[in-house]
Amino acid sequence: MFKKFNLQESISGQNPVKASVVRGIRSKLLEQFPALEPHIDDILPKKANLVQIKCKDRIVLFAINNEILFFQHFDDPITPTLCLLHRYPDILPAVQVDRGAIKFVLSGANIMCPGLTSPGAKLPEQSIPQETIVAVMAEGKENALAIGITKLSTDEIKSVNKGIGVDLLQYLGDPLWKTNLD
Repeated sequence: MFKKFNLQESISGQNPVKASVVRGIRSKLLEQFPALEPHIDDILPKKANLVQIKCKDRIVLFAINNEILFFQHFDDPITPTLCLLHRYPDILPAVQVDRGAIKFVLSGANIMCPGLTSPGAKLPEQSIPQETIVAVMAEGKENALAIGITKLSTDEIKSVNKGIGVDLLQYLGDPLWKTNLD
């Protein structure tokens, strides 16, 4: 999604978000990501000065203190950024790719099912439904290298084992990762 993103050229406007809207965003995030519950007051304080940055291609960024915390494309769910995921690694369910897939993920390629089922890759024992936002971990690495959305449930990924398993939203080194609002 952010492969050719340039914040300076993309911004069409930015507005502070009203406190009532921040409360709505908080509740939507907690509903969408239950693991966010213990961290929500740190991430999105009740009296936060949340800024909504509208960009081209119907992308909306949410920032506090010049740090982009969340993004949303059109009417898709609000998604935490990779920077936020690195600070709070347990907020998203995780899948793991094998070593061979790392260079492809870091270049922005979607993750194919065989990259999630081969030796070195891991899918959680508890099934993750289709269209779930997940953290993409890598064999032998400590931090997530991407955030994506599952195209199939993890049970289907195991049984079908071909085609796209996870569609990437953000990855290490993409333009959003390198963006600085200062």
